[in-house]
Amino acid sequence: MKWNEFAAAAPELAGAGQERFEQTGLALVGTLRKDGWPRISPVELSIVDGDLLLGMMWRSRKALDLLRDPRLVVHSATSRRAGDAGDFKLYGRAADVADPAKRRRYADVVEAKIHWRPNEPYHLFSVAIESAAFVVFGEKRVGLRWSPRGGVERWRIPEA
Repeated sequence: MKWNEFAAAAPELAGAGQERFEQTGLALVGTLRKDGWPRISPVELSIVDGDLLLGMMWRSRKALDLLRDPRLVVHSATSRRAGDAGDFKLYGRAADVADPAKRRRYADVVEAKIHWRPNEPYHLFSVAIESAAFVVFGEKRVGLRWSPRGGVERWRIPEA
C-alpha cells in the first residue's frame, strides 16, 4: 500500500508518523543482511506524490540488503529517553524505483527540502506499507496500530 493509501486508511497514525519524520529529518531503516542478521541504518526519507521514498548511496549495504530481500522496518528517530515525543514504525517491502521521471521528481523534492540534490547513480526505493504503529510514553501513554486486516486500533500503555 502506498503512503497516500495508508494515510487515507489511518489518517491519525499517518499524521503522527509524518510529523515525527519531519521533526527529525531522518529515520532508522531495519534490513536483513545476507547472513540473516538485522542491520539498522539511518536514512532520509521523503513522501513524494503519495509514495514513501528512501534514497540511498549507490551500492550501500542497506540498499544491497533491500535488493536481495525487500522486507524492512522504518522507525522514527528517537532522541529522548522519556519517549514522550512518540515512536512511529512501519513494516513493509521496498521496491526499486527505476522510472526516470519519478527519480527526477524525488531529486527535486530533496533539493527543495535540504538544498542538496542527489547525483546519479543512487538507489531509490518506494515502500509498500503492510502495517504501522505509533506509541507515546510519558503522560499521554497511548498506542495506535494499523493493519489492512485489523484497521486502526487504539490502546492505553499501562503504567510501569
